[in-house]
Amino acid sequence: MKISFERSGGFAGMHLAVKFELGSLGGADAGRLRQLVSDAGFFDLPAQVLSKERQPDRFSYRLTVTGKERSHTVEVDEEVVPGQLAPLIDWLTRMAASR
Repeated sequence: MKISFERSGGFAGMHLAVKFELGSLGGADAGRLRQLVSDAGFFDLPAQVLSKERQPDRFSYRLTVTGKERSHTVEVDEEVVPGQLAPLIDWLTRMAASR
């Protein structure tokens, strides 16, 4: 499984991006990431979850998960992140910031 994560916007307009391949992560991180994708129901989420009125200085996220048989991309604005997706976004943000 491959995951591409981008965060843009925010007060300083900083862009954060990272790509993960589960095979290159440690066992605990790979297992956690796989579980977060599953818990989010990622492949069942709509392609876009966007705010009707964009708020200044908020983040936007773009996540792509590619598995053996499918690939799905979700674009979501910070103010309307679905609850089940928030833990995945938080984990990916922490991992991207630490790299």
